Amino acid sequence: MRLRTVLAADGGSRAEVCLDGQWYATAAADVGALLATPGWRSAQAHSDRQQNAPERPAPVVTTPGKIVCCGHNYRAHIGEMAQSEPEFPTLFAKFADTLTAWNADIALPGPAETVALDWEAELAIVVGTVLRHADRDTARAGIAGYTVANDFSVRAWQRRTSQWLQGKAFDATTPLGPELVTPDEVDPGNGLRIVCRVNGIDEQVGSTDDLLFDPATLLAYISEFTTLRAGDVVLTGTPGGVGIAADPPRFLRDGDVVETEIEGIGLLRNQITHYPNKIDAVQRVGKERQ
Repeated sequence: MRLRTVLAADGGSRAEVCLDGQWYATAAADVGALLATPGWRSAQAHSDRQQNAPERPAPVVTTPGKIVCCGHNYRAHIGEMAQSEPEFPTLFAKFADTLTAWNADIALPGPAETVALDWEAELAIVVGTVLRHADRDTARAGIAGYTVANDFSVRAWQRRTSQWLQGKAFDATTPLGPELVTPDEVDPGNGLRIVCRVNGIDEQVGSTDDLLFDPATLLAYISEFTTLRAGDVVLTGTPGGVGIAADPPRFLRDGDVVETEIEGIGLLRNQITHYPNKIDAVQRVGKERQ
């Protein structure tokens, strides 16, 4: 089964379900709200609101209670960063404001030469039920599905301190989508190809079978210290090939197009834009509305 969230004409949003190749609206505001609805799999779709394509895409989940991310989780990435394999997952958090649509522009928060905006293709897990002190089997059963993310990272801010939060939490820098795919259709344990392309050139090519901590292990571990609920999102880490590990390092610039794709799940396509300051941003929005 596939689920997605789209923006509605009234300014709100709604979750949609794919049935027999066609998309149907539900009464839920987003996929997270749908997953929190008892018996959501049997919820009736409204055929009068059918759509064939999302005219106004939104992140798969718009207001998760928690976004937990795991760093240094692909063996190839651990190696390129000259790190040793961690004994426990290396975790950090994001906020809901970091999420954006799968085709949205990603704005540089300053001059490209100084902010060092980097790409990080990621498999994202969406939680489907309450998990607390879960074992691996319970955690696996609690996975609603998988989607695609890119953890665009502002390296200049990330490296200001030993804590990564400030480089990972800029608003609207984490595209999530385009769809949630349920575990009966796709299994990361089978080794899904994960790719990040910049201007058509493969920068990251990996496989989910290179994960150090798999999805069930991550959810079980996280559930030991915090309660996970339906609609929460867990990013599982990035494979080798990030810009900061290149020699010399390479970072994103205004106009670059980044495609993030995971086999069997979907594709993100985001263009990098540059608003040098708030005045320029206001002027640009004004021109777009004329």
